[in-house]
Amino acid sequence: MNSPANRPKVIIIGGGFGGLAAARALKNAPVDITLIDRTNHHLFQPLLYQVATGGLSPTEISAPIRSILKDQRNVAVLMADVCSVDRAAKQVSLVNHAPIAYDFLIVATGGRHHYFGHPEWEALAPGLKTIEDANRARQRFLGAFEAAEKAETDAERKEWLTFVVVGGGPTGCELAGVLPEIARKALAGEYRRFKPSDTRIVLIENSAHVLDNFPDDLRVYATADLKHLGVEVIPLRKAADIQPDHVMLDDGTRIPCRTVFWAAGNRAGPICATLGAEQDRTGRVVVTPFLHLPDDTSVFVIGDAAHVRWLGDGTVPGVAPAARQMGECAGTNIERLLAGITHLKEFSYIDKGSMAVLGRNKAIVAAGRLHFHGVIAWLMWLFVHILYLAGYRNRLLVLLEWAYAYVTYRRGVRYLIKERID
Repeated sequence: MNSPANRPKVIIIGGGFGGLAAARALKNAPVDITLIDRTNHHLFQPLLYQVATGGLSPTEISAPIRSILKDQRNVAVLMADVCSVDRAAKQVSLVNHAPIAYDFLIVATGGRHHYFGHPEWEALAPGLKTIEDANRARQRFLGAFEAAEKAETDAERKEWLTFVVVGGGPTGCELAGVLPEIARKALAGEYRRFKPSDTRIVLIENSAHVLDNFPDDLRVYATADLKHLGVEVIPLRKAADIQPDHVMLDDGTRIPCRTVFWAAGNRAGPICATLGAEQDRTGRVVVTPFLHLPDDTSVFVIGDAAHVRWLGDGTVPGVAPAARQMGECAGTNIERLLAGITHLKEFSYIDKGSMAVLGRNKAIVAAGRLHFHGVIAWLMWLFVHILYLAGYRNRLLVLLEWAYAYVTYRRGVRYLIKERID
């Protein structure tokens, strides 16, 4: 990069929305940036559920990090696993690589699934955070229908045709809402020993309502839409046990099933624990309003890894716009520190609204006092998600896939990799 050896070194851990925003915010800063990610691609996580259900290909919702940052000459991309951070030595330790020193560090590692003390459930109830997660979920989803075709008894077939989604947030509702359409439209007439329309979809939510963070009127619309689609919504219940052939609820109800999807909670990545800083109950690092550690202005934590106060007792939600805004704020504050400016920019989250899609022509959108549902909200959801995708190629391909699916009800990515499904 032909840069002086004494330029400050900035390390960014994570190539998600927050990490990329931070790198771009430092585009003109006199620093050398190393962006470290365990994969070589940036992933648009909000559409992972469509990969899991065969609607989109992984390549259509991801883009190479190096390609995204190729024109930013002060950034080097390193594909590696970070194992820990040594704040005393100001070093980041990597797997099978020498430690890397930093002058400033931005932790943007995102989060993983939170199984609330039951890590053994992950093998039986995959969540959706990575492409590997989505591929695994697609294997289980499509494989369940293949197993149902081979089932010897009606009881066994019914278990394979029952799908349980744990968690009634946006991911859980979007996943539960798309499953009935696939079963009853995309797969219609393809099997000989059963009718895909006999598929049962169960959505379990710990709260009294699904989409608990949305306004009351939109929650009512969402619940009605899900039920109209054929989803059984079970509120005020938790999963007490998950086994290969059933889910047990905390009230003793046993749901025979072979396929479970997890969308009930998130937890910050393990790197956060190595910072030696205060963490909340989900592992997020408690930071100052300026996004750095209370006792260390050289370490910033952003995105799903950060606990940032918002609206009194609340915290900034773990959504893509928030991560982007945090990345921009962290980059700005590092520039100010480099310039000797002690007055840093306080992070102020600009809530651009929330949205969730529930099925064909069914969605809800909350934008301040404006609430939308139905076709208008669905079109808004389509536009925003196309806009946020990285690269014109991905936007065009996803738009074409959605248009094809809308007209034909078909899913374009229904391949199964050879794997045991029983």
